[in-house]
Amino acid sequence: MTEGAHTWILGISAFYHDSAAALLKDGEIVAAGSEERFTRKKGDSAFPSNAVEFCLRRAGIGMDQLSFVGFYDKPLLKFERILETYLGVAPRGVGSFLKAGPLWIKEKLYQDNTLRDELGGYEGDLFYAEHHESHAASAFFPSPFEEAAILTMDGVGEWATTSIGLGKGSDLQIVKELHWPDSLGLLYSAFTYYTGFKVNSGEYKVMGLAPYGQPKYVDLIYKHLIDLKEDGSFTLNQKYFNYLSGLTMTSPAFDEVFGGPPRVAETHLTQREMDLARSVQEVCEEVMLRMARTAHRETGSENLCMAGGVALNCVGNGKLLRNGPFKNIWIQPAAGDAGGALGVAQLIWHRHCEKPRTVVPGRDAMQGAYLGPEYTDAEIQKAMDAVGAKYVKLSRPELTTQVARHLAEGKIIGWLNGRMEFGPRSLGCRSILGDPRSPKMQADMNIKIKFREGFRPFAPSVLRERVADYFELDTDSPYMLLVAPVKKERQVPMTDEQRRLWGLDLLNVPKSDIPAVTHIDYSARVQTVTRETNPDYHALLAEFERQTGCAVLVNTSFNVRGEPIVMTPLDAYRCFMRTHIDYLVLGHYLLAKGDQPEWKEEGDWRNEFQLD
Repeated sequence: MTEGAHTWILGISAFYHDSAAALLKDGEIVAAGSEERFTRKKGDSAFPSNAVEFCLRRAGIGMDQLSFVGFYDKPLLKFERILETYLGVAPRGVGSFLKAGPLWIKEKLYQDNTLRDELGGYEGDLFYAEHHESHAASAFFPSPFEEAAILTMDGVGEWATTSIGLGKGSDLQIVKELHWPDSLGLLYSAFTYYTGFKVNSGEYKVMGLAPYGQPKYVDLIYKHLIDLKEDGSFTLNQKYFNYLSGLTMTSPAFDEVFGGPPRVAETHLTQREMDLARSVQEVCEEVMLRMARTAHRETGSENLCMAGGVALNCVGNGKLLRNGPFKNIWIQPAAGDAGGALGVAQLIWHRHCEKPRTVVPGRDAMQGAYLGPEYTDAEIQKAMDAVGAKYVKLSRPELTTQVARHLAEGKIIGWLNGRMEFGPRSLGCRSILGDPRSPKMQADMNIKIKFREGFRPFAPSVLRERVADYFELDTDSPYMLLVAPVKKERQVPMTDEQRRLWGLDLLNVPKSDIPAVTHIDYSARVQTVTRETNPDYHALLAEFERQTGCAVLVNTSFNVRGEPIVMTPLDAYRCFMRTHIDYLVLGHYLLAKGDQPEWKEEGDWRNEFQLD
């Protein structure tokens, strides 16, 4: 590196699920993206070639200008855990080991060569961080805190499944760990599998289903599955699980305790699945709360940073904020494995390069998570002309006024504007928008747009300056990772007749004056929007409020069920034409469904995406 040159650090996560790349320039985040958005394969685990190429293109540099490359976990440690697990349960695990073993051996033992080859013969320094250290770094380093406790929880990294750490200034230490096979993430995934949803992508469905159930199975979970200690540590009784020696999550003993085999995917949801979801959610929340108390006791900090897949449990996060020991909580928006790419890059910058960290109080370093690709007017127009789309180009104020009017009329809007979000949530750059005051908006969006289960909840985007007028929350929640109650005065009490309803019959009972975003327990998964991070989206919310008196919009991810969130204008147009979205916004362009030429494509596109 020549004197005065920039330090470019590329972080990579790959080969498990949700591969991603992130790029730092002198410690500042330049770009980050998940591979699935580029390849259109949900949760793509392949080497993130497209995401890497995007990061370098965004920065205007070549591979030869990279100072360091980091990988988010340690392959040899992971291989050690896999090998010891199979030896520990032999001969029961031999079948699944023979299926997976050779692939692991090739990938883990020769990963150095694999990474260099995938990076086009990169010859520079290559660093590996431990999985939970990458999560911890992604949680603390971009946070708005000078010092903080750090809590990371997921399925498993190398050996750790949970870690408690302390971040101060430009370094962090892990002070406590819980190890495989005792894993809160895998306990939750076992219930995801058992209730008929897909592991590693369906966990949020279990969370969404939970309010429709009763916690009938909590005592059975504590009696048979988990021995939970006061400090939040626990052991899982492996008799009831099958992830050590088999290729499924639960065992016949699990079926026996909970009254039958796992639900077959896509079959009718019964009250049993709702009760199971509610029960595991309550156990998960209790574990999170006890772990947070331990983190507070161990570190003495008033601030908490979180990452790892369990940190996407926004219901648990909301309860931690309300009932936990910490004054302030910050959660990495790309909390899953994708965020590990960012974490390892930051570890290299602060720990290896020994560079200080600058904290701006009250402001994180994630730039609203708007770190992906964006498209110019010329690129949008070229893409639309290529498919014969009909559009009008409007000034930003004209566009904002028209779109707000369409929303107020009950129309559904596809909205692609600015840089794509990093992480699993659409935050106002790749979103489908609707009027939260409409009692039928949730069902319409689920069934006509997303082609998915009607119970799936939607989130409200709200002007940051108005959040306390709608929700029991007066803090930033930019990443849609906190659930809070809707204000009491906005709630609609249930009648005696409605109280007698059970399960999904409760779905169409309006709970508040913003029913499309209010869960049946009167809560909502809140996204606060500021002028600083997303001025165009903030302006739309402000204009909608001017026209209607409501400072909230329904915001859901711009995709159909099983599809990654759209990235390009063509992805957005395709989704627009396949669904009942009424209008599409692409930058400065507005497209009306009725103006478009007939949409034709080979075969049934619904078979294109594997259901989650």
